[in-house]
Parts: sequence; structure tokens; C-alpha cells
Amino acid sequence: MVDTVIDQHDTGMASVLPGDEEARRQALGRKAVIAAAMGNILEWYDFAIYGFMASIIAQHFFPAENAASSLLATFAVFGVGFLMRPLGGVLIGRLADVKGRKVALLVTLFSMACSTVVIGLVPSFETIGIAAPIIIVLARLVQGFSGGGEWGGSTAFMVEWAPRGKRGFYGSFQQSSLAIGMLLGSAVAALTGTLLGAEALNDWGWRIPFLLGGVLGPVGLYLRRNIDESPAYEAVQAEANDTSQQQAENVTNSSLKRAVRAFGFTIMWTVSYYTMLTYMPTFIQHYAGMEASAALWSNTIGLIVLVLVVPLMGALSDRVGRRPLLLLCCASFVILPYPLFKWLLSEQTFLIVMLVQIIFALMISLVSGPGPAAIAEMFPTRTRSTWMSVGYSLAVTIFGGFAPFIATLLIEQTGTPISPTYYLIAGALASAFFIWTMRETAHVDLR
Repeated sequence: MVDTVIDQHDTGMASVLPGDEEARRQALGRKAVIAAAMGNILEWYDFAIYGFMASIIAQHFFPAENAASSLLATFAVFGVGFLMRPLGGVLIGRLADVKGRKVALLVTLFSMACSTVVIGLVPSFETIGIAAPIIIVLARLVQGFSGGGEWGGSTAFMVEWAPRGKRGFYGSFQQSSLAIGMLLGSAVAALTGTLLGAEALNDWGWRIPFLLGGVLGPVGLYLRRNIDESPAYEAVQAEANDTSQQQAENVTNSSLKRAVRAFGFTIMWTVSYYTMLTYMPTFIQHYAGMEASAALWSNTIGLIVLVLVVPLMGALSDRVGRRPLLLLCCASFVILPYPLFKWLLSEQTFLIVMLVQIIFALMISLVSGPGPAAIAEMFPTRTRSTWMSVGYSLAVTIFGGFAPFIATLLIEQTGTPISPTYYLIAGALASAFFIWTMRETAHVDLR
């Protein structure tokens, strides 16, 4: 799918490219982005499947006196995985800046696959007692470490391979492949529940999606072993010996300021993503009266729309700029969440739930399309992966990883299921300030 879209987008461009070398570079770029995207799909499938199986995991590993407490514990562990993302972003991001994007991407995929298999194999609380939730927590920490490094490395890699004027389009495949990974997780979870039935799914079938992630891991590793390093990274490495200590300090100070902006930029992005695409299946089951399979199918449909629209928004940002789409996204998340949640809760039909999921997917695409290129363009190539990961991962950890927990807690404290919308609105207002102060970078060359 990614291959087809990239090929169609590049059709007709060869005639204006300067010679065979440029054509060869574009062919290598397409191959590299496709391989990185395929690995990204498997990486985020592994990470997201926990959220889709949260209700069942709560029963097996976090038994409590009532369902709400059990679910809160499960989502707290979901958030714990995000605590390691800043550390993974710094260490693996540094690895990507020093040893190359390719090396870092192999490390992240291997560690994610191994930790996912562990979750699928660990016995329940009933069998091994307190050791069960401890193992789950440790596995989520490894997943979080891997995810923190994956995002920065794959984003830098894709954007750096992009031809002139197509960074938004190429970078959008980072988010599109991330959404495909979540889509695959949602679809596998829904299909498993549909084929096995509720009783078998709750008993043992929930393990199948986790074990499948481990089986697919070697496929991603093979693809990533056979890609070339990005030209932008190779060019900077060739010049590295000419950089003085003073220049390095200036780069660090400048990158730290940019990381703060990246942090603020990411707040709305991560709050909307993890509230609407990870928490929603659980919300729909508890407050819209849907069965697990129906909630997962509606989420799957929303993810399909997101996957299809994100590259279009990335390409559009190459033409009109990043800021117009990003500010429109902020405005939509201030205005629309409250009435959409009211509509969903009042009607409580599969059709309405599906339509709401689609609308939110379209809203999220306004940031997920231009977002990877916009955040990558903030940083110079020699420190891009490290500092981009720092700003992004901290925001994801604080505002995204605990989004399901915060949404659940807000409902518990306020007594109304409409309260998660307050979190979405607050996140949009916070990011709007940072985006408004950003300079437009769509038509500026990477440094």
C-alpha cells in the first residue's frame, strides 16, 4: 500500500529530475521509506495491542474489588510504558545520531518484538500471583523504551530521504504506518473476538495478538537490514570532523530551545491520538453500550480512514505549508469534541459511533499528516533524532501515555462520561500557542 501511494505521488517527476543519479536516489528513497514504514507498522502493532485488550488484561493481571479500579490499574500500566519513552528517545536517538538511523531502527524493532511475546506468554495473577503484574510492568517498560527511540529514528529517516518539496508527504508515512500498526492491532483483536467468541477470548484468545506480534518481528528486521542510510545523515557525518567544540555547544543550546517547542507542539497531537484511538474502544464498551467486538470494529474503521487521509494531508502541507493545517486541527479539537461526545452518548448506535470515529480520524489527520515533517524541520540533521525524540517523547509520556487513565479518572471524579472532552480541548489550546509561534518550514531546505 505504501509502495503504491509513493509511486503514484512520484509519477511524472522523472522527466524533471537532473540525471540518472537523482532518479536512482529517489528509487532508493522509496525503498528505504517503505522498509522503514513496514517495520514501523509491526512496532506500533506490538505497542498498541495492550490498549485494545485492556479490559481483559484487567481481569487476568489486576484483579480488584470493582471493575473501575481494575481498569484504572490496567491503564496505569499502559501509561507506565510511556515513562520509558523519554529515556529511549534520548539513548536510542543518540545512537541514531552517532551510529546511524538504520542501527537504531533495528534495535527498537527487536526489543519491541521480544517484550510483546513476553506479555503473550506470562501466566495470570491467579497462577503465579504478584509476579504476573510485575512481569507485565517490566515488559511495558521495555516496550516504552523501544517506542521512544522508534519514533524519532523513523521520523528522521523518512524525512531525510524525501526529495525536495515532498518532506510532508514522505514524513506522513511515519504516522500513516503508525496508524496501520494500530489498525492491524485493532483488526486482529476484533477478528480474534469475532472468531473465538467472548468466552474463549477472555480465557486464552487474548494472547494470540501478542504472540502474532512476536512472529512478525523477524519480517520487519529483515526489511530494515536491507536499507541504506539517509543521504542527509551521511553528508553531515562526512563534515563532522570539521565541527568545533564551540559550534557543538551552540547547536546544543539551540536544539534545547527547539525541543521545548516540539514538546508544546506535540501536546494536542498525543492527547487526541491516544484518547481517540486507544481509549475509545474501552469508552464505547462502558458508556455507549457496545460489545467489545463492535467497539473494536468501529475503531478499526476510524483507523482505516486515518491511514488513507494522512498522506493526503502530508502532501497538502507541502503545498500550503504546515501551520495552516496544524492551526485548523487545534481549532477543530476546541470546537467539536463536546458535541460529538454528546451525540455518541445520546444515540448509542453502531452507525453513530462509527461516524464519530471517522470525524475524529479526519481531525487527527490534520496534525498527523504535516506533523512528522514539521517537527523534523525544527532541528539540524546532526542532532535531529536525539532532540526531536526528547521533546516529542516527554509530551507523549506526560499527556498521551496517561490519556486513557486521565479520561477514566475524569469520568470517575466528575460522574459524567462527557468529561474526557475537557482534556482534548485543553490539549488543543496548549498546542495552539506553540504552533502560532512556529515559523513556516515547508519550503526551507533541511540543514
